[in-house]
Amino acid sequence: MNSELLIMIGGLSLLDTLSPATFGVTVYLLLTEKKKIGSRLIVYLLTVVGFYFSFGVAIKLGFGFFFEMFSSFLQNRVVSWIIFVVGAILFVWSFYVPKRKRTPYTSPRSKTKFAMVALGVTTSLVEVGTALPYFAAITLITNAGLVWFEWLPLMFAYNIVMVLPPLILYMLYVLFGSVMQKPLKYIQNQVNKSSSSLASWIMCIVGVLIMLYSVDYL
Repeated sequence: MNSELLIMIGGLSLLDTLSPATFGVTVYLLLTEKKKIGSRLIVYLLTVVGFYFSFGVAIKLGFGFFFEMFSSFLQNRVVSWIIFVVGAILFVWSFYVPKRKRTPYTSPRSKTKFAMVALGVTTSLVEVGTALPYFAAITLITNAGLVWFEWLPLMFAYNIVMVLPPLILYMLYVLFGSVMQKPLKYIQNQVNKSSSSLASWIMCIVGVLIMLYSVDYL
């Protein structure tokens, strides 16, 4: 495992910390919940991490089998051009992402621990289809030919990094209490306003990465 791969995976995981749904739900809970907020937030975030990690492992195993069978096909010049074009489309499309009028997360009606698990699964299902940095990271890991005891902890670390901003926000809330109310409301408004901007930036960066990945085989 080389340092270049670790840097790229680390960069993608940091990009994934911009998830508007996970961040939005965390801010909502901090603003509205007064009791047992710590345990409920941890249950929610653990559910998100567990879902993404399990999904990533499943994709890695399936994609790894596919990659081993068709690696020469994937490195074919024609296929590389197709992959390059897909990256270029993502890059161009990122400048035309329509603005969303709805909030990027669902406010939970019930705040029991079971409801937090259900909310974690729901938000993960909503976002996993657009988790382009995660898919790019899995592709890089597969292409690097890492063995299971290398890529498994790497993927786990990726998912932990992904939920660090909500955890840091919660720690600040614990330290400063009611002082955080105004900043949290500001963050909530910014998340609602900038969700489409975040999506466009993610599409742009992932598109560039895909183009760089395929350019060696053109």
